[in-house]
Amino acid sequence: MNALDLLLWVIAPYVALTVFVLGHLWRYRYDKFGWTTRSSQMYESRLLRIGSPLFHFGILVVILGHVGGLVIPKSWTEAAGVSEEAYHVVAVVLGTIAGVCTLAGLAILIYRRRTVGPVFTATTRNDKLMYAVLALTIMLGLAATVVANIVGGGYDYRTTISPWFRSIFYFSPDPALMAGAPLLFQLHALSALVLFAIWPFTRLVHMLTAPVGYLTRPYVVYRSREDVAGSRPARRGWAG
Repeated sequence: MNALDLLLWVIAPYVALTVFVLGHLWRYRYDKFGWTTRSSQMYESRLLRIGSPLFHFGILVVILGHVGGLVIPKSWTEAAGVSEEAYHVVAVVLGTIAGVCTLAGLAILIYRRRTVGPVFTATTRNDKLMYAVLALTIMLGLAATVVANIVGGGYDYRTTISPWFRSIFYFSPDPALMAGAPLLFQLHALSALVLFAIWPFTRLVHMLTAPVGYLTRPYVVYRSREDVAGSRPARRGWAG
């Protein structure tokens, strides 16, 4: 292990995670009114109806795939009766489809934000940075999947990257695991760390918000104007 490996695969992950956690606490404490997606649907909806579902459904599958691949040990899936070949086929097929859908949806959303005047005007510098890092992370992840598992002979990241990821949360990181990973996987991991570091300061914070308050909020009661106290009572026939 050299100093660069220590910096990239031990120090950088903890810095990113610290900024991620403390940044969200700071944002919630001092910028509650800014904790929003800043929806631009009122400016344009045609492209949004296409790009938004593609992106959100794609990214949901991508996130679930990463949770399954990074958090769940290989021994667990084998103990459950899932063979390595079956896991590999499902992961590659679903991961590729989800990555393409996510990237296509994101491309439409970026095109919309760039070409629709009112939407572009409402775009902040943070939005531009977020879109750039998010697009880079998705492209690197898709490229790593295609190159390693479709073009190449395959790469079992669950024996290297996954144990490294879990070792961070065990507070015993093993940088040697990531140091031997293919370059595209390393770049994908580093871009993801950058994304997590800027996450609290962008509109991505809305992904961590659940509308729990709606479960306990009172019902909204609608009354007709005639039911309001002091309103003029209705009369039969012509009013005198």
